[in-house]
This record gives sequence, structure tokens and C-alpha cells, in this order.
Amino acid sequence: MTTLEDETIALARTVGEQLAQRNLMCATAESCTGGLIGHLITENPGSSVYFAGAAVTYSYAAKERLLGVEHDTLVREGAVSAVVAQQMAEGALRLFDADVAVSVTGIAGPGGGLPNKPTGTVFLHCCARDGYARGAHHIWDADRSGNKLLSARAALAMVLAYLEVGK
Repeated sequence: MTTLEDETIALARTVGEQLAQRNLMCATAESCTGGLIGHLITENPGSSVYFAGAAVTYSYAAKERLLGVEHDTLVREGAVSAVVAQQMAEGALRLFDADVAVSVTGIAGPGGGLPNKPTGTVFLHCCARDGYARGAHHIWDADRSGNKLLSARAALAMVLAYLEVGK
């Protein structure tokens, strides 16, 4: 039986194969996953053919400076929000001149949760140069490492869903 990590690496391989077949470049914008999505993608040989890079932006300042997330949005909504995830993905698309980008922002835990955003809350967003855009929201119930891995898996699944709609 395979572990969740092995299954997620296999998912990253499938995403990579689909990106390569379509000659598309992917980028990531990561906060609570700390670069895990990019790590999983690059666990597969040849990933430089389809992976442009990752922006790991933990602080408000990094989100603003590197990805163009609006300061007012961060103050109003907080970093863990759908609109920030959207702006992060759009920023990664621009920053890396990619065809598709996925972002994740959330509260990995074990602390940091709020009444309206408990520990395990994540927002993800996938967007593409062709105008495709989808967001997702999850509340995971794992430890810190588990929440990060589940978030990375969900992000990869979002990219695969984009690729499977015939783009």
C-alpha cells in the first residue's frame, strides 16, 4: 500500500506528464505549504520542462512585493482568504510568465486558528493564461505536516482538473 506522500508524488508526475504533452509551463505561489508543491513537482525527473518556479511568500510584505497581492485586501480579508489565494495565483502567472499557476494560503497548525478560520483552513486558486480560474476551500483535520501535504495534493489536483477540461 502506498502512502499519501507517494500518491501525491505520483499525482505530481501525472500533472507533469500532462503539462509536458501540452507544452505548458506551471508555477506555484505558496504560503502555508512552504514550497511543498514545488518540491513534489520537482521530485520527478525532467520537471524543468514544465515547471517554471515557485514563490514561497509567507509574509504580507512578500505577498505584496513578489506577487502583487493588494495591501488593502490583506488587511481587509487576511492572508487566509479566497481573494488573496486568487491574487497569489494571478501574481505567480505573471511573475513566472507561466501558462497555469496554482496557489495556496492557509493555517497549517497546530495553532493560529480563529473562530471563523480554524486550524486546517486553506484557500487554493488555479488560474491560467487562457482565462481559466477556479478556487477551492478546505478545512483539513490533520497535523501540520498532514495539512501541508493535503493542501499540496489538492493544489496538484486543481492543476490536473484544468488540464483535463481539454486545455
